[in-house]
Amino acid sequence: MYRSFFKRVIDLLVALIVLTIASPIILITTLLLAIANNGKPFFLHARPGRKERIFRVIKFKTMTDKKDAQDELLPDADRLTAIGNFVRKTSIDELPQLINVLKGDMSLIGPRPLMIEYLPFYNEQQKRRHDVRPGITGWAQVNGRNSISWKEKFDLDIYYIDNISFLLDIKIFFLTIGNIFKASGISADGHATMPKFSDEMRQIKNQST
Repeated sequence: MYRSFFKRVIDLLVALIVLTIASPIILITTLLLAIANNGKPFFLHARPGRKERIFRVIKFKTMTDKKDAQDELLPDADRLTAIGNFVRKTSIDELPQLINVLKGDMSLIGPRPLMIEYLPFYNEQQKRRHDVRPGITGWAQVNGRNSISWKEKFDLDIYYIDNISFLLDIKIFFLTIGNIFKASGISADGHATMPKFSDEMRQIKNQST
């Protein structure tokens, strides 16, 4: 009953309350990021959701669009702005996703929505992450976030899907609050976030051939 009904009800109520309370923070952040990113405070990106249905995730834009001489985007670490770094460390960049929660694209808690380009690389077990709505935070996020390996992240996602409950969601919620204050697990070594899953899978395939 919780998985099929009450989880969605809680999502709607909490998203409305948090959006109302956090509206001053959202307005100020929007203004500062608009200045830092040449009038572009938001980042919209297509991501696969439940049953691999594509939706546009809404986040604050923490990086510029600076490119190199070959017209390629610079590495993430080189495009991350000072205000963007603060917004990311405090997880303020996740607040606009509450709109995705209200729309039904996402849940407050679930596997994080990843990039569409990763879809061809999933094995059957990893594909199960699309059995539920993706979340703003999740079991993998409170157990290492971007500092753990992709395998560990997927294992944690599948654990969550197999064990969804009100008590587990409450635990994840409070652990998320604690991680925000500690600003832990934001990035892997040498990366603004973490290496691409597709790059890791290509390396594995190359090593096996």
